Amino acid sequence: MSGRTAVVTGGASGLGLVTARHLVRAGQRVVLVGRDATRTRAAADSLRGLAPAGGDAAPPRTYTADLQQWSQVRALAARLAADGQHVDVLVNNAGAAFPRYQQTPDGVERTYALNHHAPFLLTHALLAEKALTPDARIINMSSFVEKRARLDATDPDVAGTSWNRRFFHQMNVYATSKLVSLLAARELAHRLPDGMSVYNADPGMVKGTGMNSNAGGLMRLTAPLFRPFSITPDEGVRTPVWLACASPAPRPSGGFFSRSRPETPSRLALDDALALTVYTRTAALLGVEPLTR
Repeated sequence: MSGRTAVVTGGASGLGLVTARHLVRAGQRVVLVGRDATRTRAAADSLRGLAPAGGDAAPPRTYTADLQQWSQVRALAARLAADGQHVDVLVNNAGAAFPRYQQTPDGVERTYALNHHAPFLLTHALLAEKALTPDARIINMSSFVEKRARLDATDPDVAGTSWNRRFFHQMNVYATSKLVSLLAARELAHRLPDGMSVYNADPGMVKGTGMNSNAGGLMRLTAPLFRPFSITPDEGVRTPVWLACASPAPRPSGGFFSRSRPETPSRLALDDALALTVYTRTAALLGVEPLTR
């Protein structure tokens, strides 16, 4: 689907940049969001000249924001709207796994802030700004490791602060942040305006992106063990690129997709009552007006 505008967070490197590269080649206008202005501009420069000949794709634009901070997520949405960016595809790619507990200035655990709060808040802020087009697609980068999540279904912690009172296991914290994002998207799918869709895209075990090395801790130490079983970044982005470009829009909205097809996530990820609780608690935590069903 050429001629559409795609916003890619975490677009300065890794899977975000590779996703953007494929979207540009598909004829989409790409907007990159990164933490570092210089690196993000360099990433955008690397995409110039990749659009199909004769297309109308404008040179990639860039925005800078630290998506761990709620205020910067809101400011990003406001800037996109003020600049007249009509967002057809939102790829919430930015994410991380941190080796130790630390809270953001908003008082939440930072893995949750980046992996769950940022996509939830950016999506709702763009909706409030009326910056999403009527058939917009929201693609949250997910992970098969959500099956390792440690979430109390009777009292789900959507802020991540409970990890300060229990053993902080890097992989389990990361997995749980991805599970709560999955659950929130499941409920959001019931609330989006007709025509819009939300998806969860699992890239698989990808090598060469720096995700594990940047994470530090156990994930950095064990990364070499899994490298022989890993896929390339170009293979890893096939699912989000397909979700962004396929016509008609893939179904189901709110689903978990891997290898360009819907897959079955963990049992907890399919719990509608838990999804409702996670959605409403997250909205309350972030001060977001919940969408009505």
